[in-house]
Amino acid sequence: MSDAQLTRKRPRDPFAPIRIGVIGVGNMGQHHTRIFSLLKDVEFVGVSDVNVERGLDTASKYRVRFFENYHDLLPHVDAVCIAVPTRLHHSVGMDCLKAGVHPLIEKPIAASIAEAESLVNAAAESNRILQVGHIERFNPAFQELSKVLKTEELLALEAHRMSPYSQRANDVSVVLDLMIHDIDLLLELVGDRVVKLTASGSRAADSGYLDYVTATLGFANGIVATLTASKVTHRKIRRLVAHCENSLTEADFLNNEILIHRQTTANYTSDYGQVLYRQDGLIEKVYTSNIEPLHAELEHFVHCVRGGDQPSVGGEQALKALRLASLIEQIALDGQMWQQSDQIYQELNHLGISVS
Repeated sequence: MSDAQLTRKRPRDPFAPIRIGVIGVGNMGQHHTRIFSLLKDVEFVGVSDVNVERGLDTASKYRVRFFENYHDLLPHVDAVCIAVPTRLHHSVGMDCLKAGVHPLIEKPIAASIAEAESLVNAAAESNRILQVGHIERFNPAFQELSKVLKTEELLALEAHRMSPYSQRANDVSVVLDLMIHDIDLLLELVGDRVVKLTASGSRAADSGYLDYVTATLGFANGIVATLTASKVTHRKIRRLVAHCENSLTEADFLNNEILIHRQTTANYTSDYGQVLYRQDGLIEKVYTSNIEPLHAELEHFVHCVRGGDQPSVGGEQALKALRLASLIEQIALDGQMWQQSDQIYQELNHLGISVS
């Protein structure tokens, strides 16, 4: 057993700051470092990146240590945020768990279901917190939407997540990069098993991955959902619409805005059959907090590490989202509703999907 693991077996001062590092300081990792430099009750120890120049610049900016090899960072921290390419999530996450370090892994949890299962099992065996960066759970607009829908009869959900093409996250399809956010939100809001699923997609001419995908899901409780994600749309859109029995609620995650459309009893005065006044409906605007979702997510991670609480998006929830995302991706690639193979049937059973 290493010195770091022996140290972690000793009782830890509950009032001591949580020692944290960041592995990978690319686009997302830069935001992690910015927020950790501001959080209270956190000792921001250092960063690691294979790009030495970028890592040194980041470490210098935030006055922390730089570790060219992330293994050298692990003995000095209690927890880390892992913001490396998806294909490395499993190997880096496993190294952290073996070292007794709590990881927050950016979404998706891993590049494959087998790797995700391995991470979930390792976290349970090592009694470490495993949180996954499904950041939209912490978006104030989504949290308010969840409250609104508790008093409504939900019929259908419609999600659009569109972006212009960029070099960021170009090692995965649009399903694992963008749509997986809405898959996670959908599973959280509906809370029932999928019984129908179809999907289709397309690629940009120079892309090896799906860049535009739409999927339609039916749930056992009768709710239906349509998800659309794109990496080739010339405008950024992040929108979730809830169609309810007595209202329609729009959540705009970019502008942190919620609008509730309600139908009212038409009021009118007629003179010889002429309609003089009519009120067709009203729009309610729900005010939300201005907290940055990533700030809330990282505060939640620190809280879980300190108190031992399970995160709102832990490994199990992230694995469920990945299972459904992988199935949508495969169906979109195959161009069929169901692929008649043992592997697909196994995934369907995990999700409670009926193919009869």
